[in-house]
Amino acid sequence: MYSTDDLEYQPLPLPDRVQLEPPESLAQARGFRDYMRRRHSVREYSDRPVAEEVIAACIEAAGTAPSGANHQPWHFVAISDPAVKARIRKAAEDEERSFYAGGAGDEWLRALEPIGTGVSKPHLEVAPWLIVVFAQRWGVTHEGARYKNYYVPESVGIATGLLIAAIHHAGLVCLEHTPNPMKFLPELCGRPEHEKAVMIIPVGYPADDATVPAVAKIKKPLTEIMSVMKG
Repeated sequence: MYSTDDLEYQPLPLPDRVQLEPPESLAQARGFRDYMRRRHSVREYSDRPVAEEVIAACIEAAGTAPSGANHQPWHFVAISDPAVKARIRKAAEDEERSFYAGGAGDEWLRALEPIGTGVSKPHLEVAPWLIVVFAQRWGVTHEGARYKNYYVPESVGIATGLLIAAIHHAGLVCLEHTPNPMKFLPELCGRPEHEKAVMIIPVGYPADDATVPAVAKIKKPLTEIMSVMKG
């Protein structure tokens, strides 16, 4: 993380070694692949509570992500307050009305039809937790001095991916909700001007009657997402 101290490069012996022999490595990679195939973005939630300690552990996992210059340009606001969740839902639905009333182009709306999304966002209230992901466009020292962050979108994207994987690993479901713009969120969450909200992630248990869009199970085959260049 950023420091005003005059730090110098100081190598440490690799603290943790988790490497596996080739057969077990392949088995673990395939096992994780198969486990992540069971992850689903869910819009129907149970109101069953989730302990704050579980959410904290998932966010701690996200905080282990690599980042540009190790500045860790992210902040996560975990919200269980029903009144705050209701305000977020109302503000998000107001923005979605504009989106579906013409803010989005016809092509975008056609692309969303198989997903089944719409203006109504009850999951923003029903899910026991909302995690709002903020990207720190620049940093500020304790003395109030501004400093530059590097590769902010890439760093926050990696951290958010780890967060989603951690939520799945905890036996919970979530949804990647990205209303645009989200200018209401920094003030609502008490965050400073240099932080930009990039995602709202409802977290909890799926409702008994939870569904997912059929098209969500259609993934590109390996031949379309991987190229190999052998020496």
